Amino acid sequence: MTLRLAYNTNGASSHRLDDALSLIADSGYQGVALTLDHHHLDPFAAEWRAQTERLKQRLDELGLGSVIETGARYLLNPREKHEPTLLNPSLEGRARRIQFLCRAIDIAAILGSETVSFWAGVPKPEVAPDQATAWLHEGLGAVCDYAADKQVSVSLEPEPGMLVETVGDYVAVAERHPSLRLALDTGHCLVTQDIAPDQAVRNHADRLGTVSVEDMKIGDHTHLPFGEGDMDLPAVVAALNDIAFTGLVCVEYSRESPRAHLAIPEAAAALRAAGA
Repeated sequence: MTLRLAYNTNGASSHRLDDALSLIADSGYQGVALTLDHHHLDPFAAEWRAQTERLKQRLDELGLGSVIETGARYLLNPREKHEPTLLNPSLEGRARRIQFLCRAIDIAAILGSETVSFWAGVPKPEVAPDQATAWLHEGLGAVCDYAADKQVSVSLEPEPGMLVETVGDYVAVAERHPSLRLALDTGHCLVTQDIAPDQAVRNHADRLGTVSVEDMKIGDHTHLPFGEGDMDLPAVVAALNDIAFTGLVCVEYSRESPRAHLAIPEAAAALRAAGA
């Protein structure tokens, strides 16, 4: 089968969103992983709904599907990366993150996106593990309930260094939230070394909401272009083909924005060469 490829806009942050979408479509992708950010569809802009409706028209014109990504670094706090998270010690901080994720769900509903991907966050040193876990479940419950009301899929991404950092961590958390799907970043499996990337695809085929691909070196959480790390890309592609994965397979070249005009077609060519 032919996989449906997408490119994450966090790897095209030097380009206007519309220009990035044109590059993505022209390179033969079938979708976009849209990282909501101040420069690419700011979810807190006064005209966010009208902007989203215009984006829906543009995606339809280009024949691009979408997933919504929520990993913007300084969207919620200009002084601290990724904060506040679902684990923030402040009630107001946790509410701010939930508000953001609910807005992402609203945007996904307008666009008809396949899922909204998000992560747990890093506990502050002063927060006890049990308390962090309790706050996580509280936040996940609120997000999953809101998503169900909007009929939008939501997917939790295990992220190295966060409270939920391995696929096994996701499985444990999802036992209490059966509607929560898995946003699998195959590169993260090389960092945490808990499961081989292709095996993660096969083992969790029925829970995959979206899949991210890139190269990485074992134990090093640096997103690299294909061919520069230790990823067995043909094995991952084969696994996705074997499970007949129909969702978007999203390239996450988050460090390649300065050369996105080259990286976008290069990544598509590498994936097709690997059998995608």
